[in-house]
Amino acid sequence: MALVNIPRLNLQHYTEGNAEQKNQFVQDIGKAFNETGFVTIANHGLSTELIEDLYTTVKAFFDLPQDVKDKYEFPELAGQRGYTSKGREKAKDSKVPDLKEFWQRGQTIVGEEYSKADFPDNPEVAELPRFDAVTGETYKKLEDTGRSLLKAIATYLELDENYFEQFVINGNSILRAIHYFPITNPENLAPDAVRAGAHEDINLITLLIGASADGLEVMTKDGEWFPIKANGEDIVINVGDMLQRLTNNKLKSTTHRVVNPPVEKMGTSRYSIPFFLHPKGSMSLASLDSCISEAYPKAYEDYTAGQYLDERLREIGLKM
Repeated sequence: MALVNIPRLNLQHYTEGNAEQKNQFVQDIGKAFNETGFVTIANHGLSTELIEDLYTTVKAFFDLPQDVKDKYEFPELAGQRGYTSKGREKAKDSKVPDLKEFWQRGQTIVGEEYSKADFPDNPEVAELPRFDAVTGETYKKLEDTGRSLLKAIATYLELDENYFEQFVINGNSILRAIHYFPITNPENLAPDAVRAGAHEDINLITLLIGASADGLEVMTKDGEWFPIKANGEDIVINVGDMLQRLTNNKLKSTTHRVVNPPVEKMGTSRYSIPFFLHPKGSMSLASLDSCISEAYPKAYEDYTAGQYLDERLREIGLKM
């Protein structure tokens, strides 16, 4: 198997380092995002205690009786707030749904006028008083981390360091808590049913807190699947389609999946908590002039982030 460039980077080298450390971080993340679209990040600002509290609280939600969880499912919100039950979401080109259920928390707008249609309230889980506080704190921490990473990416692209700030402050980001439930009757599964089918993320960047079990794989340039393993409390960062469109494929939105566990672990759950960093829907995803050349002609139509999100939510079955 070919060597895959997924470096482990220290975010403090960018946020608190000297000029040499900052520049090295910028070049390292840019190179990795140009080649594979993935890095792992240490010293990201989330404490071990918060991560443990988050996973404990999320597990407690998914352990609730099904009829209780169903109270928090709002199909009219296209899975963007609250609970989404089993069998609802599929990968873009898949014919069978993923083997998962999930909860999504969205933005709480501060200091701006906004529409409830665009930013619905986040439902509170009455049965778990800690749930809203813990997911809210995690959302804010990951949003701050994502903003720092986007500053480094902007620098790599030779844009103003704060280029993304106007779009992501009060942006449409989502924190998703996923439960890949035990597979109790594998012989009854559709042949291509997996925990998460091969896909690319929709957003600018994704920040993934280390999952509770192995299973995440990324497709290499050679078309081979490569397992991603975060180190301890590191988080995994990958490029989403919106950033790929904006950079005219300079930064890669890499195909990835979550495979089913080996037979002896089929009866176990897997939990995963990604943060999908989205901009405001009004942000233009028109490819940057600096990323278009004779060698790399413009590859995409001009879309706004909102138009692209709407299109993709329909493709994956969350919006009718």
